[in-house]
Amino acid sequence: MQRTIIAALIAAAAFTSAHAASINGLVNTGVGASGTADTHYSLSNENKVSVPVVTFDNVWPISPWLANSTDSKWITPTANQAQSFDPSANGTYTYSLSFNLTGYDAHTAALAGRFAADNTAVVLLNGTQIGSSNGFTSWSSFATSAGNGFVAGNNTLQFVVTNWGQATGNPTGLRVEFTGSNVAAVPEPETYAMMLAGLGLVGLVARRRKQAA
Repeated sequence: MQRTIIAALIAAAAFTSAHAASINGLVNTGVGASGTADTHYSLSNENKVSVPVVTFDNVWPISPWLANSTDSKWITPTANQAQSFDPSANGTYTYSLSFNLTGYDAHTAALAGRFAADNTAVVLLNGTQIGSSNGFTSWSSFATSAGNGFVAGNNTLQFVVTNWGQATGNPTGLRVEFTGSNVAAVPEPETYAMMLAGLGLVGLVARRRKQAA
């Protein structure tokens, strides 16, 4: 009986060492101070790469924008969040967020979140669409099931925002919150050895009990 318990503990310890964890690097938009650059995200537009800016809490270019919270804030192309952008000249803004799965099994990864954009947007995981949004007055969801679209090493989430409206232009921005993620670590060689030892001991005890019976 004691050997069985020890074997079970060894196998359990090996399993625990390779348990699922949250994905590092998935950061909500606007976690910094208002008016500062959000360095977690990069922004590209018309072949120009820049860093988006966190919006202020009490100034809204369009009143229906979802209000900022302690969990996330809107980010915009410039420090002036009320600035109008001509949709015919530079109407597409790609916000990118990178994260690394080195040391983890990409086939076990999954994530979920919600976002809003002015005006519309799609979410791409390594080039594959995983969600879309049609406005800035409510949240839209995005998600992946385990392993879909992930790769070993560096991964990239892109939020491609399209700004449309009158010829005179209008404000644009993005808001993102992650609601969950998980990925399993790749077991180290000693973890496999511990697991095999535990399972072997369980098998040995079972065979001896069968022979005794």
